[in-house]
Amino acid sequence: MNGKVSLVLFLLTIALCCLIEMAESADVTKSSLSSSAAAVHIIYTEKPQDEQPEAYYLRTLASILGSEEAAKDALIYSYKTATSGFSAKLTPEQVAEISKQPGVLQVIPSRTLQLDSGTGKLH
Repeated sequence: MNGKVSLVLFLLTIALCCLIEMAESADVTKSSLSSSAAAVHIIYTEKPQDEQPEAYYLRTLASILGSEEAAKDALIYSYKTATSGFSAKLTPEQVAEISKQPGVLQVIPSRTLQLDSGTGKLH
């Protein structure tokens, strides 16, 4: 009887380990698929000296995307007042490439933050 219980516990442990391994494998596959998808990034640059900011941003994007048309499609917003840079939808590979471009200071993923509106009551 004691041997049967040990065998059942052993088999249940093996089955549980297999299930955990399958779940972890599925998570890795899912994250690798989503990590290759394009996402919005903010690209901070040095202030362009001899050209208009948007022309500079398009030229920088075109150097990694292959064409000015692709750069125009990827460009989401140009920052010109408080900072110099732009936002664009880029894959992880494109982020790595643009980070190496002259004049690019920093590339960060864009985030949306929700403000806490509180209870709505004035004190």
